[in-house]
Amino acid sequence: MALKTHLLVIDPQNDFMDIPEAAVDSQVQGEGPRFRSALPVPGALADMERLATMIGRIGPRLCRVHVTLDSHRVIDVAHPAFWRDGDGLQAPPFTMITHADVSSGTWTPRNPEWRGRMLDYTAELERAGRFVLMVWPEHCLIGSWGHNIVEGLRDAVAKWERDNCATAEFITKGTNTFTEHYGALLAEVPDPADPSTQLNRALVSALQQAEIIAIAGEASSHCVAATVSQLVGHIGEQHVSKIHLLTDCMSPVQPTPGSPDFPALADQFLRDMATRGIVLTTSDTFLA
Repeated sequence: MALKTHLLVIDPQNDFMDIPEAAVDSQVQGEGPRFRSALPVPGALADMERLATMIGRIGPRLCRVHVTLDSHRVIDVAHPAFWRDGDGLQAPPFTMITHADVSSGTWTPRNPEWRGRMLDYTAELERAGRFVLMVWPEHCLIGSWGHNIVEGLRDAVAKWERDNCATAEFITKGTNTFTEHYGALLAEVPDPADPSTQLNRALVSALQQAEIIAIAGEASSHCVAATVSQLVGHIGEQHVSKIHLLTDCMSPVQPTPGSPDFPALADQFLRDMATRGIVLTTSDTFLA
């Protein structure tokens, strides 16, 4: 009997794909520059092409497919329009905002009623040793082209559904305005009033039923790393060794001036996971 194999794909969305402009224009004719990936990760498109090929190769052996979708609103704690400086100008993309910045008024929420909440939020990020709050370009806006799954992978998942009379599970994350949500299981700072930011026990339970869990997606430095770290922390030690990371189906965010070295963080994440007993593999050798 075939092993119960689950595939977990993290945020395989257009806004993270390094899609050449000409290719976008051919997909969405006549729309011009509106359709551009907001936060392209170098290598992401090729990652998802390899993943689509793997799904085609092993489709009948996949028991379940789970796909997470980064899902944001325009006004979001990690988007420019949320913040203003002393001159009333919004925060440029890739600005990092510390607790000290909020305390001093260097950066202030556009809605002054949110200042106290942001003081608490940034303090909690620092206390927990999370990423410093990063302002990203508006990305994965609900209902936008950038929120959609990249075409080749979308087609592969749909074919798997048709061929196997199965239904992929799509998991949204990031809809809460006031907290970042890198990992699929838990927001960076959960909101007690919002269940969508709290531990996704249903996903943990589903993955506990698997005998093999393959994980791919974007980006290895951020949402993949956060998701896998959360999974290792909540799935139970006896399940950790069933996790397989498809290292050729994930890539890191590139650093910006003043940011951490994200590729180095991704490399360290993979080394740490291997030490924990997670299997590092590739799409062409997985279940070969």
